[in-house]
Amino acid sequence: MTRNPDPRQNRLVAALPQAEWQRWQPQLEWVSLPLGQVLYESGHTLEHVYFPTTAIVSLLYVLESGASAEIAVVGHEGVVGISLFMGGGTTPSRGVVQSAGEGFRLRAGTIMEEFNRSGPVMHLLLRYTQALITQMAQTAVCNRHHSLDQQLCRWLLLSLDRLQGDELVMTQELIANMLGVRREGVTEAALKLQKDGLIRYARGRISVLDRPGLEKRTCECYAVVKKEYDRLLPAAFAS
Repeated sequence: MTRNPDPRQNRLVAALPQAEWQRWQPQLEWVSLPLGQVLYESGHTLEHVYFPTTAIVSLLYVLESGASAEIAVVGHEGVVGISLFMGGGTTPSRGVVQSAGEGFRLRAGTIMEEFNRSGPVMHLLLRYTQALITQMAQTAVCNRHHSLDQQLCRWLLLSLDRLQGDELVMTQELIANMLGVRREGVTEAALKLQKDGLIRYARGRISVLDRPGLEKRTCECYAVVKKEYDRLLPAAFAS
């Protein structure tokens, strides 16, 4: 555990007005989020919402066959478990830690009580939900119409925005599962990016060497998502 972890490393929590922060502070529980931990399963009732601080959580849509594909990522800009306060209680997606780190969680009853006050918390969470829906929609379009090379660039950039450094610990097999493609395709795309000097990949670690180059290489989907997050959420969210 890091020394004196601060829930306000999560930018939704940091955006809370003082009165709401005072209510939340004693109820936010620090949690370690190791790689691969499942925060919620498809169809199960959620007991907590999670506010990542240094971890990244992948939201995966799971088919009956067990196959899955990523529909969104959540990091220090957001919250995992929107179905709780949106009224669904459960969701057909699965939340899995994509990049190990830390975060805080809040009991389901507490977040519902805060949301139902119909005050600043509700408006903040609704704006975040709209931004998340934009990411989900853009991911669906991207996976249908853009090359794997472009998809990988988008995925790397979205992940980088939610990390403190420029290195991701991630196997090609895990990336393939996230993107819903064959591992061989990810290998080929990663080798192209490495050959062009944009990334360095070795032993499950991806180091981004040329971020501007990645941004030029990707499709418009990354910029659309980032612009919507910056538009809908407090200025502190701008990366």
